[in-house]
Amino acid sequence: MQQDQGQSPISLRKQEGGIAVLLVNNPPVNALSQAVRQGLSDAVTQIESDDDIKGAVLHCEGRTFIAGADIKELGKPPLAPFLPDVIAALDQCSKPLVAALHGTALGGGFEVAMGCHYRVASPSAKVGLPEVRLGIIPGAGGTQRLPRLVGLEKAADIITSCRQVKMEEAAKIGLVDAVLKGDLLKEACAFLESKLAEGETPLSISKRSVPDWDEEALSALEAKVKKRARGQLSPVKALESVHNSANMPFEEGMKAERAMFLELAASDQAAALRHSFFGERIVAKVPGLEDVKARSVENVAIIGAGTMGSGIAVAFADAGYQLTVLEMSREGLERGRDRIAGIYQGAVKRGKMSQEQADAKVASFTFTTDMSDLNNADLVVEAVFEDMQVKKDLLTNLEAVVSQDCILATNTSYLDIDEMASVLKRPDNVIGLHFFSPANIMKLLEIVNTDKTAQDVLATAVAVGKRLRKIAVVAGVCDGFIGNRIWAKNRQLLEFFLEDGASVEEVDKAMLEFGFPMGPYAVFDLSGLDIAWAQRKRKKPLMDAAERYVDIPDRLCEMDRLGLKAGKGWYRYEEGSRKPQPDEEVAKVIAEERERKQCKDLHLTTADIQDRVLAGMINEGFKILQEGIALRPVDIDMVLLNGYGYPVWRGGPMHEADRIGLDRIVAILQDMQSQYGKGWEIAPALKDYAGQGKKVADWGK
Repeated sequence: MQQDQGQSPISLRKQEGGIAVLLVNNPPVNALSQAVRQGLSDAVTQIESDDDIKGAVLHCEGRTFIAGADIKELGKPPLAPFLPDVIAALDQCSKPLVAALHGTALGGGFEVAMGCHYRVASPSAKVGLPEVRLGIIPGAGGTQRLPRLVGLEKAADIITSCRQVKMEEAAKIGLVDAVLKGDLLKEACAFLESKLAEGETPLSISKRSVPDWDEEALSALEAKVKKRARGQLSPVKALESVHNSANMPFEEGMKAERAMFLELAASDQAAALRHSFFGERIVAKVPGLEDVKARSVENVAIIGAGTMGSGIAVAFADAGYQLTVLEMSREGLERGRDRIAGIYQGAVKRGKMSQEQADAKVASFTFTTDMSDLNNADLVVEAVFEDMQVKKDLLTNLEAVVSQDCILATNTSYLDIDEMASVLKRPDNVIGLHFFSPANIMKLLEIVNTDKTAQDVLATAVAVGKRLRKIAVVAGVCDGFIGNRIWAKNRQLLEFFLEDGASVEEVDKAMLEFGFPMGPYAVFDLSGLDIAWAQRKRKKPLMDAAERYVDIPDRLCEMDRLGLKAGKGWYRYEEGSRKPQPDEEVAKVIAEERERKQCKDLHLTTADIQDRVLAGMINEGFKILQEGIALRPVDIDMVLLNGYGYPVWRGGPMHEADRIGLDRIVAILQDMQSQYGKGWEIAPALKDYAGQGKKVADWGK
C-alpha cells in the first residue's frame, strides 16, 4: 500500500507484519532537498499516528542511499524544515526505524541514518561526514551522535579526515548493526522483524552516553589535526564540537554544534571552499566544446620512461587504457620498467593492492624500443628531455609512424608548443598534456591548446583528463602556461626578498603561516635547483637589461648546492634526513650579494611577504586572463590549488582578490612596481577593474 504523498520524493508503503517502508526517490543521488526533508518529516508523523505500523525501514531507490546535502542549496539561506529538526523527529520516534544503507551515505545522509535506531548496510556501502572539507562541520547532530556511537577518538578521526568508512570497519566499530548480503530491502525488513519479535526497546543514539576514551590517544590525534589544518578553521571547530559531546548534555551539544555550523557556513573560508568545490565542476565544462565529439582513445603510448614518463604511464594504465612504453635504449627501457614496477610495489606495501594484482598490472604494459610498435596508438604522450630540438625531431619521426588520427601530446612544462608543432604536416593533431609529478598521484592536468589544435583533439584531451580523474584545466601557449608562469614570477619575487633583507627561513615561515604545506625554498630543494637554473639560463639572454636579476640561486648551483638530492641547496640536510636545516654558507652568499649590489634592508614583515606574494600572483593572473591564456579566473585558481599547494581554504588567488578588494591589491602592486621596476607593471585590466569598482568574479560577464 502506498500513501499519497503528492509530488513528494518520499513514499510510505505498508507491508505485512506491521512493517512500513519509507522510500526515498530523488535521483540521481537522493540529495537532501527541501522536498526530501519535508517528505521525511511528514512520513515520521504518519508512522507515529498509524497504529497498524509497528516499525519502518528507511530505504532509497537508485544507486545510493542519501548521498548528502543538495549542492544547489550550498551557500544559500536554509529552507524549513531544517535537517536537525527532521533528524530529531526520526530520533524521537517511538517506533523502531532501520536505515538500510547502500552506495554512499555521506554528510547529512549519514546524519539521517544516525537519527534512526538501527543501521544495516550492503557490503559495498560507505559512510562518512566530509563537511570539514567545505569549511563547515556536521550541523545536524554528526558531532554529537557519532561520538556516542563509536567513541571520541574514532569520531574525531572520521570527521576531521573526511574519509569514507567501508563496511568492514563500520561493523567492527559499531557504525552499523549488521552488514547484509542479498536483497538489501528484503533483508532489512527481516532484520526489523527479528527486533520486533525480540521485543527489544530501541535506544536512540541521543540517549546514549559517550564511551570511555584514551585521553593520550585523543590528544595526539588532535595535535596532528591542528598541525595539518594549517590555518583552516573547520577541523579545529569540529574537534571542539566532538569534545562537547562528552562534556555537555545532548541538547546543549546540539545547540553548540548548530551555532558553530552557522558561524562557519557564513565565513570566508567556507565561501572559498565552496568556490573550490564548484570550481572543479566549472573547469570540466570548456566553452565551445559543447557539441564537439571527442575521438576514441584506448591505445596510449608514452615515450620516455623516466620519473615523469613512468608516472604518466601508470596514470593511464590505472584508468584502463592499453599502454605501450617506449625508450630509446634497452637500458633505459629496463630502468623504466623497474620504475613502473616500483610504483605498484609501493601500492602493495600500503595495502592498496595484492602482489598478484601488481604483477598483473606491470605485465599488462608493452615495453619497446621500436617506434614502429606505436602504429596502433590513438594517443602518444612524449615525456623526453626538455629541449625544443629534441622534441621537434621526436614528433617528426612519430608523425611518420602513427595513424593520421593519432593525437600527439607533449608533456613540456615551458616550451612553445606552437613552435614544436610547426615542423609537422598535421599540427592540428598536437596538444599539450602537462602533468604534475608524481603524475599518477597529482590531480592537476594542464591541457595546452595551440593555435592549430583541432577542436575534436581538444575535446578528446578533456575527455581523457576526465577518465584519468584529473582536474583538467585548458590553457593557452606561453612560457609556463598558467601554473609555471605564475610560479616563475613568484620565484623571482621570493629571490628579491632575500636581497631586500629577509632570510630563507623567514620567507618559508611566512608562507607556511599563509597555509602552504611547505615553505617555497624547501620545495625548491625538493624538486632540485638545477631545473630552475636551466630555465634561467635559457631565458636570461632574452631578458630586458633593465629587469632586476638575482644571482644568489645561480651561485648556489655553481657551488653544487642542487637541493635535497645533493644534501644541500637552500638548506643543508643531514645524512639520511629530509629535514631542512639552516645553513650559514647560504646566509653568507646572500650577505655577499646584498653587499655587492648595495641593497637596502626593507625590514619586510611576515605580512609584507604574504601580501606581496598574493598581489604578484593576482597581477600575473590578470595578465594571463588578458592574453587569453586562461579561459576564466576559476581556471587559474584550480591550477594553483591543485598543482602548487595553494591553501584550499583560501580558494585561490583570484578568489582572494575579491575578498581583499582590488583597490588594496593595486596599492600593494604600486609599491612593488616602484621598487622592482621593469617587468612588474600592473596589469591594465586589474587597474581598470579596481577603478570601476568591479570584481574578478565579473570577468567575462
